Amino acid sequence: MAGDSHTHHAVRHLAGAPGAHRLTAVRSATAGARNIKLSILMPAYNEQATIGSAIAAVLDTEYPCDVELIVVDDGSSDATGSILQRVDDPRAVIVTHAQNRGKGAALQTAARHATGTHLVPFDADFEYDPADLVAMLRPVIQRRCDVVYGTRLLGANTRYQSYRHALGNRALTIAANVLFDVCLSDLHTCLKLVPTHLFRELDLAERGFGLDTEITAKLLRCGIKPFEVPVSYHSRSFAAGKKITWRDGVECLQILARVRSGRTRIADSLTEAPEMWPVGPEPQAVRRSMAAPAAVHERPAAAALAHVG
Repeated sequence: MAGDSHTHHAVRHLAGAPGAHRLTAVRSATAGARNIKLSILMPAYNEQATIGSAIAAVLDTEYPCDVELIVVDDGSSDATGSILQRVDDPRAVIVTHAQNRGKGAALQTAARHATGTHLVPFDADFEYDPADLVAMLRPVIQRRCDVVYGTRLLGANTRYQSYRHALGNRALTIAANVLFDVCLSDLHTCLKLVPTHLFRELDLAERGFGLDTEITAKLLRCGIKPFEVPVSYHSRSFAAGKKITWRDGVECLQILARVRSGRTRIADSLTEAPEMWPVGPEPQAVRRSMAAPAAVHERPAAAALAHVG
């Protein structure tokens, strides 16, 4: 990878891994469905407390299609980088920013490495459940839609740490609905499943938390209305490391207004894709074989020990 980023694939033979026979059964059930590969994008900045568990949960989930996990260490100064060095799974790609560039920049880096037909962000703070990605994939595989949002406000198990955060999200969602004449339930859900080629054609520019808003605003301005699926959510507090503030809410309003007024770039044509969405090139990565990792005591599930040591 060019610049100051470093990338590696962790490689290990997993033919006899626990759950392999169940995964085969799941894929057999969808054998006649659309051919999909999901790229899960995980930006991480100083997430040593949760990133090991988040990666393990993502990789231990049984999906109805092929998946890859692309983790971007966005210049972390804690133990995040050393934890990522112990990731040992052929589906995982680790990318390192030498300096912190912002969540939006980390997501864009991850998207450049995506080889899937579709991609979805997944936060390293483990506020979401990767099992919900399975439900989000279902309408895509069934050819019902291509852009799916996991909404936290449709009756699934949800807990906000702050009423102000919940109210702010609802107020900004209403603003987006009024500006673009749509009926979204959750503007700021992390789980936005989008075709990879469409994500790249949106010509995104935000480098911080504003990218989350910019994605939705540009999709809506192009007339693309997401299909919403209920997901669970377990919000963390500022004491636990939550980084978003009221200033991000103000920035969100500015981005919504700017995109709605047309003072931003959007690709000239967002055409309907063919049967198999085009994918990006294989990342130019340094491949290395890693020894079986040692156990990590904070990991909640024994099966997860196969992935992170």
